[in-house]
Amino acid sequence: QVQLVESGGGLVQAGGSLRLSCAASGRTFSSYAMGWFRQAPGKEREFVAAISRSVSMRAYADSVKGRFTISRDNAKNTVYLQMNSLKHEDTAVYYCAADSLLRNIASMRYEYWGQGTQVTVSS
Repeated sequence: QVQLVESGGGLVQAGGSLRLSCAASGRTFSSYAMGWFRQAPGKEREFVAAISRSVSMRAYADSVKGRFTISRDNAKNTVYLQMNSLKHEDTAVYYCAADSLLRNIASMRYEYWGQGTQVTVSS
C-alpha cells in the first residue's frame, strides 16, 4: 500500500508559478506510475499530468501542455508538478495518484490517491 501526501498549494496571481510535491511512503516508489489530477468546484475530477515508472513517458492534458511539467525523484519518493503561467481556470484541488499496474498513465483509474492540495489563482 502507498500513502501519498501533497504539498505546495496556495494562492498565486495569474501568470505566476507554483510547484506541487507529492511524497509517497513505501520502498517501492519506483514501481508506480504517478499522476496529477485536479477538481474544480462543481466540476468532475480531471487528468492533468502523469509520468511512467521509468520516466520514459510523460502525458499532459491539452489545457496544461507547455505550462506544466511533471517530474519525479525516485530517491526521494517524490513526484513534482511545476506549474507556470498559471491561469484563473487552473484553480482547483490538486491530487496525486499512484498505480503499479496501469498501462495508460493518462487513465483516471489509479489505485492510490492523496488528500489533495488547494491551488487558487487570482485573476
